[in-house]
Amino acid sequence: ALHEGIFSGLAQASTDISAIERVVHGSTIVINTIIERKGARTALVTTKGFADVLEIARGNRPDMYNFRYEKPIPFVPRDLCFEVDERVDADGRVLTPLNSASLEAAVEAIRDSGVEAVAVCTLHSYSNPQHEQAVADHIRSSMPHVVVSASHEISGMWREYERACTTALNAFARPPIDAYLSELDSELTAQSFTGHVGLVQSTGGLTDLIDARLRPVTLLESGPVAGVAGFA
Repeated sequence: ALHEGIFSGLAQASTDISAIERVVHGSTIVINTIIERKGARTALVTTKGFADVLEIARGNRPDMYNFRYEKPIPFVPRDLCFEVDERVDADGRVLTPLNSASLEAAVEAIRDSGVEAVAVCTLHSYSNPQHEQAVADHIRSSMPHVVVSASHEISGMWREYERACTTALNAFARPPIDAYLSELDSELTAQSFTGHVGLVQSTGGLTDLIDARLRPVTLLESGPVAGVAGFA
């Protein structure tokens, strides 16, 4: 297990873990999980008519004269993208109330798909997350074994593709990152550690174990940033 390397290093340094007051942890586990595509089987739930958001992505080409350029393969395949009938406008006004029948149909389809994680990203939820929260809450209560990431809890940015992609990556990475951090926390506790654990975020700031397990996408560049911050 990955956390064994940390404790092996501490043992070789003759460090008394119970005497440590603060652990600052930078890691490449999130970026490695994404690059290697070793995350959870993930579904996306979005507004009716927008299930192709990850497939369409953006029309810009980073290498515009490369005629062999291909878009990256989405982390959520099209057959795992589900729609619910609802609509909120950019100002947060409800144009179409959330249809409970469409939500139930989406939940049944997700249950049949056998996914481990679900990303929920409804249109304009950064202005009004009411529908998105209701969808996420219903999925959590109907399938407590599935981890759910809602876009307004992950990123309040506008533009549907960027928000949906960020939320999908968060859901994709959550199960393996949650397992790793849970093992790390358990081992620290077993070795009488009573201090504070800070996880380095992509911003260079720190977050705690609880938040990191809920929003692992914030640790995407944790490893490289931790090296720079530590040097500084």
